[in-house]
Amino acid sequence: MTLRFGTDGVRGVANAELAPELVVALGRAVASVFGARRIAVGRDTRLSGPMLQAALVAGLSSQGVDVDDLGVLPTPGVAWVSASEHIPAAVISASHNPFPDNGIKFFAAGGRKLDDSLEDQLEAELDRLIAGGSPAGLPSGSAIGRVRSQPAAPAYADALVASLDGRNLAGLHVVLDCANGAAWQVAPHVFEAVGARVDVIANEPDGENINDGCGSTHPEQLSQTVVDRGADVGLAFDGDADRVLAINRNGALVDGDQIIAICGCDRRQRGLLADDTIVVTVMANLGLRHAMADLGIKLVETAVGDRFVLAELESAGLTLGGEQSGHIIFRDLATTGDGILTGLQLLDVVVRSGRPLDDLASIMRRLPQVLRNVTVQRGADLGGATALWAEVEAVERELGEDGRILIRPSGTEPLVWVMVAAPTEQQAAAVAERLVVVVQRSLT
Repeated sequence: MTLRFGTDGVRGVANAELAPELVVALGRAVASVFGARRIAVGRDTRLSGPMLQAALVAGLSSQGVDVDDLGVLPTPGVAWVSASEHIPAAVISASHNPFPDNGIKFFAAGGRKLDDSLEDQLEAELDRLIAGGSPAGLPSGSAIGRVRSQPAAPAYADALVASLDGRNLAGLHVVLDCANGAAWQVAPHVFEAVGARVDVIANEPDGENINDGCGSTHPEQLSQTVVDRGADVGLAFDGDADRVLAINRNGALVDGDQIIAICGCDRRQRGLLADDTIVVTVMANLGLRHAMADLGIKLVETAVGDRFVLAELESAGLTLGGEQSGHIIFRDLATTGDGILTGLQLLDVVVRSGRPLDDLASIMRRLPQVLRNVTVQRGADLGGATALWAEVEAVERELGEDGRILIRPSGTEPLVWVMVAAPTEQQAAAVAERLVVVVQRSLT
């Protein structure tokens, strides 16, 4: 067994696919490929986190690498340390996945995710070690890497507060859903520090309840809490707090597309939206495209995944982009998506504008969007499914500019995603079912 990098590091069931023995070898591979003398490591609140962190640290320190143990810290906090200290970093987290899963993602010195070529080198070195290749010249004595406890949450929180340039959220009543994850301490501290009245739910992690009926994947409890407590807004983070979704005062969801629209328009008005352009993925709601076109804001589209959004932002010199899931990147403020930072920027717009979130979110009308996952044969040739693409063309002609079709394979499973946007929910569902049938006939 070995490990393979997906769109966001390596993931698997802890102590099964992601076994400690493999993680020790991965730590050694990282030490060899990175060539760094010092690496920072943080984690979320999963039961398996300390075990896998110990294994990774063992692999790193056995190669003479010093390790800064950051403790429990959001993924963007680990990236912030990497950028501030200009050292590589790793975070033990499976983000929004259930607690039996875990994962490891890496940042190169400077806080940016690894490119494909570096991940390929890591996989090759890991394969060599697993096949019996011994690390050359292992250190001993004082040459073994030192492990230091370096809690970074206070400094990271200060940096988040500073992103408001001295402004505050005084007078705003906010409910935070911390998903029993990595944000459970730092997020309430940050929002209290900027003057908000803060209530918190899902902030009692026990190792097993991360993302369990809470957080950005399950915002129902937050929605009810906002309404029951008469709050102005709710923010739901995921397990490692690199994503956020919002809830307005009426309990309605404000998703990543709407947050991008709100912040994009505000930044354009303040001259902070580079080239009047926003970067989104192919999964963005058609309503966002229509709204931004009406306002003269350009959209650039990428493949699904925040790494593709960031790559486009950097290559084009742009400043704002993200995903419907709430993974949003302010490139002038951070090197990766940061749920707490995004929440601060969103609520800063609410306070400065004097408008409630539901009013701000009305800038775009979310068109009905249906997403279906279809199990297909492994290795199925989606590109060669001529009958499917003929049907897609026919449907696109029928929908015209009022609809959108996306058919794409999953990057990790034998699945094909069928996404349909249309003027009504019924029409979107009917078209999706029609295409699902053709996918099944063509690829199963």
